[in-house]
Amino acid sequence: MKFLKLFGRFKSNVIGMIHVQALPGTPLNSTTVSGITEKACREADIYHQAGLDGVIIENMHDIPYTLEAGPEVCASMTAVCSAVRRLYPSWPLGVQILSAANKSALAVALASGLDFIRAEGFVFSHVADEGLLNACAGELLRYRRHIGAEHIQIFTDIKKKHSAHALTSDVSIAETAKAAEFFLSDGVIVTGTATGAQADPEELREVTQSVRIPVLIGSGVTHSNVEHYLQAGAMIIGSHFKKDGYWANDLDAERVKKFMEKMHKLRD
Repeated sequence: MKFLKLFGRFKSNVIGMIHVQALPGTPLNSTTVSGITEKACREADIYHQAGLDGVIIENMHDIPYTLEAGPEVCASMTAVCSAVRRLYPSWPLGVQILSAANKSALAVALASGLDFIRAEGFVFSHVADEGLLNACAGELLRYRRHIGAEHIQIFTDIKKKHSAHALTSDVSIAETAKAAEFFLSDGVIVTGTATGAQADPEELREVTQSVRIPVLIGSGVTHSNVEHYLQAGAMIIGSHFKKDGYWANDLDAERVKKFMEKMHKLRD
């Protein structure tokens, strides 16, 4: 299995989030690509020293998001991702480009030598903050093949946070996961309702029993609730690792260290 080959274990992997500073051309940008890259590398070093199993690099500060990523975003993310990859040639690294710029993320991952992407809107339509997102699986996987990036895994959000799912209210999260598996997702991601919001452990159980591909948790894991998510293939953690547990704050090395000390004991 590709997931096992990448991470070395089926369950309880920990993936940290590097929320890069606002990129050129976005409303909150206040520094150069060089400065943004340096900070991302410092955060990667904190995560690596603490023993995380990998990281995802994401343009979280590019608010408000658009449904297309401009060339300046792709170029900047490639610079950042390539720099982190040079520091850690064999560490599992992924990228996400908001909002739902999944083809751009694949291109960045290929150019930077990354291992996976996190994709939104893979199956079924939903209404997100940025507007209506339609399913992209067919187009995205054809693009992956077209550019020769089939070695890059695609982990896909289902019933994702910051979205309304009234359009698919008659489709359960388990059925959504099955659809993603049928459409060749490399793994599905279960989240809470918003960034930092706890995912429902019952939904993790339900989805895990419904599919044979890895199931990841994409929000809300903390030092105090991690026991509920150990059966997940991986836990993607951003907010909890920041100062005061708020996503927009700087990374807190002590919070990262404390969490991983607990994880090492739980996984022994």
